[in-house]
Amino acid sequence: MPHTKKSKVDGVAFHAEIDEKLLTSVAAEPITANNKELYKALSLVARDELSQRWVKTQVDDRKNKARRIYYMSMEFLVGRTLNNALSALNLRDNAEAAFSAAGGPSLTDIIECEPDAALGNGGLGRLAACFLDSMATLELPSWGYGMRYEYGMFAQSIINGGQVEHPDSWLVDGTPWEFPRPGTHFTVNFGGTSEHHGEWAEWNPAEAVEGRAFDYVIPGHGTKRVSTLRLWKAGAPAQIDLNAFNSGDYARAAEFKNRFENISWVLYPNDTTPAGRELRLRQEYFFVSASLQDILFHHLEEYGTVSNLVEQVAIHLNDTHPAISVAELMRLLCDEHGMLWAEAWNQCRRIFSYTNHTLMPEALETWPVSLMTGLLPRHMRIIYRINQDFLDGVAKRFPGDVDLLRRVSLIDDADGNPDNKRVRMAHLSIVGSHRVNGVSQLHSDLMVQTIFADFAKLYPNLFDNKTNGVTPRRWLAQANPGLSALLDERIGDGWRLNLDLLQKLRPRAATSCDLRITSSARQASFSTRTACSMCR
Repeated sequence: MPHTKKSKVDGVAFHAEIDEKLLTSVAAEPITANNKELYKALSLVARDELSQRWVKTQVDDRKNKARRIYYMSMEFLVGRTLNNALSALNLRDNAEAAFSAAGGPSLTDIIECEPDAALGNGGLGRLAACFLDSMATLELPSWGYGMRYEYGMFAQSIINGGQVEHPDSWLVDGTPWEFPRPGTHFTVNFGGTSEHHGEWAEWNPAEAVEGRAFDYVIPGHGTKRVSTLRLWKAGAPAQIDLNAFNSGDYARAAEFKNRFENISWVLYPNDTTPAGRELRLRQEYFFVSASLQDILFHHLEEYGTVSNLVEQVAIHLNDTHPAISVAELMRLLCDEHGMLWAEAWNQCRRIFSYTNHTLMPEALETWPVSLMTGLLPRHMRIIYRINQDFLDGVAKRFPGDVDLLRRVSLIDDADGNPDNKRVRMAHLSIVGSHRVNGVSQLHSDLMVQTIFADFAKLYPNLFDNKTNGVTPRRWLAQANPGLSALLDERIGDGWRLNLDLLQKLRPRAATSCDLRITSSARQASFSTRTACSMCR
């Protein structure tokens, strides 16, 4: 694994690059530019280098016929991008020097202008972001797929001692970090009916929405390779009802547009109402369908056939939000590309893998069969067939064990009321995958002992463990530069790429703390105290 290299500090030349971006791209006078304009100009300097790396990465992957990893997640908690980009490009020292020499705002002031990207809100999203960072750093050909939410769950203010929630409008001023892809859009259908013709079916949808692509570049550290995070924004087939607008009914004119575009408005809409639950399912299917169509489109561009899909594509499901991918890939392969069911299922199971995030049965995602039948009629039929084939195989291995069949079925109808049937999305993910993992050894052990014990009995080699963590570039090097400088001085900077190198601190822990703090590290008193506590 490559190590980071220190760049030669040249604040004057770097400030000249920022001034050029202020004039040519921001249209602001360098002398009077405000902090937000400086933030945009600095971001564009970094973006130019990332753009070149992104293009070269894609060219190299196509040339080398690379097998790609596609990481599907409803959340990507990427945080602020500028600081991470400067670190990955080895430009932070230059940026520090440029703003120190200018006598105006500091680099910290500029970095603070960037809002957090409201694309995730918790551990699941941070895990997804760290995976993309790690895959880029390890030089693995990889893409992330998710949703381009216009608003986060909420922004919080404290007024008169109480919490007040308002929309988290993180895109209100735009962002220099996304690359709109005007030529990349796919139609996603909902509702209607499906007509079945043997192995295949024709879906006659009731409505359609357009998925429009926006890319974020995820840089690797110590390498010029990058990963791509492709996010989907929902677009209405037509912007407004012009007849309604011309007649003065402006509310109805905009209703059509809002009905479709609300799919990508908010991260995790309130699902305590029927309308909220339907919107949540629409979100999940929308980003899954657009992503899989995109994957197949580029695969066909390179190879001209889907018969070798499993040899070039690996898709990972981050929890059950993208679980409908299993049914959607079967639909695309069989209905759109004419593949026979058995071949499609063989490929499907070898393409997907799945990370489980919860040990609580009540937290495992399920959807009412009635809702899925109305919104995704073809997929419901596919799920029934997958379930029937799966249960037939279980019954042959364990004849007469009706309780086992009931527990592992993809359809939960325990109370016998057909109106209460639900699709178990975790079960669909397991049956459709070749690997299932937890997020720590303890979690993985408990997973096969409790909620998925029956599946572990059926497929003893299906489950394994992946102990997940967070990137030290973000959570140590960038979060605590004083401590990072001290670690660099004592053990070198290789720990940024290999955290096991922190074991070099052990000999110091066994002796008295004889740290001789450098002047740069002494300035960060918190960092110094943290380091001393590590060495005690």
